[in-house]
Amino acid sequence: MNPLGIGVLGAGRFAEFVAEAAASLPELQLVAVADPDADRARRLAVRHAARPVVDTAALLADDRVDAVIVAAPPSTHATAARQALAAGRHVFCEKPVALTEPDADAVRAAVADSACTFVIDHVLRYNPVLNALHRLREEGLLGPVRRFAFENDAADEDLPPGHWFWDESVSGGILLEHGVHFFDAAAMLIATPPDRVQAIATARPDGRTDRVVCTVAHAGGALATHTHAFTHAHRAERQLMRLDLGLAEVRVHGWIPLRADVDAWVDDAIADEFDRLPARAGALLEVEGVRPSGTERITVHVERNATAAATPERHHVRARIELGGPGVKQRVYAESVRAALLDFATCARTGKRPRADVSSAHAAVVVAAAGTRALRDGRTHHLPAPEEPCIA
Repeated sequence: MNPLGIGVLGAGRFAEFVAEAAASLPELQLVAVADPDADRARRLAVRHAARPVVDTAALLADDRVDAVIVAAPPSTHATAARQALAAGRHVFCEKPVALTEPDADAVRAAVADSACTFVIDHVLRYNPVLNALHRLREEGLLGPVRRFAFENDAADEDLPPGHWFWDESVSGGILLEHGVHFFDAAAMLIATPPDRVQAIATARPDGRTDRVVCTVAHAGGALATHTHAFTHAHRAERQLMRLDLGLAEVRVHGWIPLRADVDAWVDDAIADEFDRLPARAGALLEVEGVRPSGTERITVHVERNATAAATPERHHVRARIELGGPGVKQRVYAESVRAALLDFATCARTGKRPRADVSSAHAAVVVAAAGTRALRDGRTHHLPAPEEPCIA
């Protein structure tokens, strides 16, 4: 088949990044780039033998454009996605899909009314470590998540006071611009929908909100706490995701997860299954579109009969799932975006449901928007039941 012709809306750093990932896939071909900055559009277009155009209308007027990558600032996402869908183009959209629930509703309706594929760049759905954990939970080696906690000490060195990140009319604020990744990851790992939200924040003297904490209660009783602080130097960045599963704990390191450490008490059968995991590393970590680097591995230590307690769960397991050291972060990020783009291309051709579809895009915005309201009014906000469940 001929590759899907891709038009990119935006020519900033993320547009450059996603264009490089698309260029590695024979299923996609970059044909046009639109950006208000003509020089920036020209530079990105020339790099990929594409044509620079002046705006969205010109992009959609190009018959070679089968699909659109929306890579402009967040406030443009909903309108651009709806325009592209109305023009019969498939859409790959950077997160968030919208800054408000009504706009997210409108995009979801536009997808339903079209015959086009929509993929949101919830890149964690394509991360090998999180996919391995999801598979272990599905296989019964890990129990249901009782508590999800994400701590994000993020850098602000590239975010000067005038950056659009701090302008909530453009970015939506921290929970919408950044938090949607982790609301979606929590929904995937907990596997029940969120039903109520609380939040609190602090701001700098100039009014910029730079630290937020959002707590989300999920159906079934699981609690998720999301903490984001854009206050650090790059060299002091750190992220930790902690999953409490009762007799097991999982600690996932990095906002792009590179390693997960499992500490669990298990019975005879589960201990035997953990012993087999190193031989299954390739299958557990496999994500279509992610090319292995050779540094991936799973190591397991099982201490048999580690407690005198009269319980079947008497074996102590320590396991590590890893993709390599800190030096592989950018590669893992790029490969995860590549996997999302391959999912996009495949579903556009076949009509199948993508892993990160409009339901997950919409659900994350609903939580983030409720959290943003809670930051302003200090109230608990109850969420509607989702019309369609997200893919776990």
